[in-house]
Amino acid sequence: MARKKKMSTGKKVGITALAAVIVIGGVAGYATLGKKSTTSNVLNEYLPVDMTTQDLSQMTDSYAFEVAANVQQGLLSRTSSGAPKAGLAKSWSHSKDGLTWTFHLRKGLKWSNGDALTAEDFVYAWQRTVNPKTASQYAYIYSGIKNADAINSGKNKDLSSLGIKAKNKTTLVVTLEHPMPQFQNLMAFPVFFAQDKKFESSLGSKVGTSSSKQVYSGPYKFVGWNGSNKNFKLVPNKNYWNAKAVKNKGVNFQVVTDTTAALALYNKGELDQVTLSTPQQIKKYKNSKNFKIYNQSQTDYLEYNQTGKVKGLTNTKIRQALNLATDRKTIANSVSEGLDSAATGITPAGLALTSTGGDF
Repeated sequence: MARKKKMSTGKKVGITALAAVIVIGGVAGYATLGKKSTTSNVLNEYLPVDMTTQDLSQMTDSYAFEVAANVQQGLLSRTSSGAPKAGLAKSWSHSKDGLTWTFHLRKGLKWSNGDALTAEDFVYAWQRTVNPKTASQYAYIYSGIKNADAINSGKNKDLSSLGIKAKNKTTLVVTLEHPMPQFQNLMAFPVFFAQDKKFESSLGSKVGTSSSKQVYSGPYKFVGWNGSNKNFKLVPNKNYWNAKAVKNKGVNFQVVTDTTAALALYNKGELDQVTLSTPQQIKKYKNSKNFKIYNQSQTDYLEYNQTGKVKGLTNTKIRQALNLATDRKTIANSVSEGLDSAATGITPAGLALTSTGGDF
């Protein structure tokens, strides 16, 4: 199912049969139970999978990004409606042709360990991510920034030719190869966040492998994760530029991989909210006053035994027949008690609007 969440991911539903990929879900909601109020100023949340990394160049899963979005901040941030707003950059502008962007950082920025955070930290981070030696799976998203593709492919060995320069400690200039309408939104995505070269230089591949092997630029710090344990926290970052605006005292996280166990913890008051993951759970709780539905940007698909050994699947008509024979509506309804709608394409309906207000 294609769902609107914080970032787009792919969720695979394995079916052993012929080899084909068929998108089955359209607009979908993910259902939760949440407390209306709490006496504590600390949130109690859970992750359904183990934490992987807090290396901004290496993370790929939505839960690592979820933590990073709270403990780091980009040049830009986002309003509640998703529009770009000032982040570590207090102001920004671009040339008339849309190819040159200039960002002016706030003065006196610091990392959580007290290191100065400057424009050079963005240069270092971007160069590190596109460097093929880093093998970042998200390096492709830099495409369109001057020389990013050539550097990442190994054709251009000069990292300094990447289209990002620090004019001084607080001024950053980015050069694009062509206009990118999505560029402002990308500046609020963790893959484009700054990294502290001074801190990371001695760590090598250990960057972000535990909470102590990373420093933080956002409203919170990540603490208590040793790389494999199931309990950790977010606590306020006193060096955050807008620390006075942080009202919450933090978040307690625990890893709970079993959906039944997570629901039990919620019912015992040990979690402030829980995602309902089965049709049975949704059916039981959908009339609860604490039941809520949120849109999520996630694409679910059926993958039929991708061995490459089924000769019939070289026939376009056979692949089209499988596509037409898939009952998307029934599949979508069966997994979510009717919350999901059938897919009409790879891009979720309602995920983005065109300049004229129509659905993308």
